[in-house]
Amino acid sequence: MTLKKVPGRFITFEGIEGCGKSTQTRLLADYLSSRGLKVLVTREPGGTRLGEAIRKLLLDPANAGRIDPRVELLLYLASRQQLLAEVIIPARAAGKIVLCDRYEDATLAYQGAGRGLGMEKIRRLLKFLPLRVQPDLTLLFDLDPAEGFRRIRKAKKTLDRFEREKLDFHRKVRAGYLRIARAEKKRVKVINAALPVKEVYRQVVKIASQTLSSNLTR
Repeated sequence: MTLKKVPGRFITFEGIEGCGKSTQTRLLADYLSSRGLKVLVTREPGGTRLGEAIRKLLLDPANAGRIDPRVELLLYLASRQQLLAEVIIPARAAGKIVLCDRYEDATLAYQGAGRGLGMEKIRRLLKFLPLRVQPDLTLLFDLDPAEGFRRIRKAKKTLDRFEREKLDFHRKVRAGYLRIARAEKKRVKVINAALPVKEVYRQVVKIASQTLSSNLTR
């Protein structure tokens, strides 16, 4: 299947820890690039020099219990504003397809639902930010948090600050994500992340291709 060139687009990848979204981000980037499309891959928090510094603070296990949830929220928002200004907006203007590993939905799920700051309160806050870009498509990789933890412990020796959170926290995050998906079915497409990697990838390519172009040739 060959995908014809399309204007700059924005696709985000979401899900709990261990869901495999980072792997699928890279796989989709390779797929699109192999078909001659200009692709830019970035992540949250991070993607810029400032964002990566913020990422280090947020994920450092030494900071467990030391960052107030409201401060955590503001750090994520600061990182995102820099990423939008420096990377995402210029890339889309240049006609690139931007693939972002986490974005606004992560804030709603992690800080809104997981930390208990309130998803609706955060939605109202987001409306006042100077820079905002709505994703053309969001892929939500849904997975039981217990399975996510099993994968993480198998793959990593050292867990970051969020990976060390209790299972109940990640259950709240998952519930927050699914709440977003129910409310925004047109933008958010849920994929069963418990399936084999190749099957997940097949679904990712199918869904992304439908969003990026209606002119597919075989």
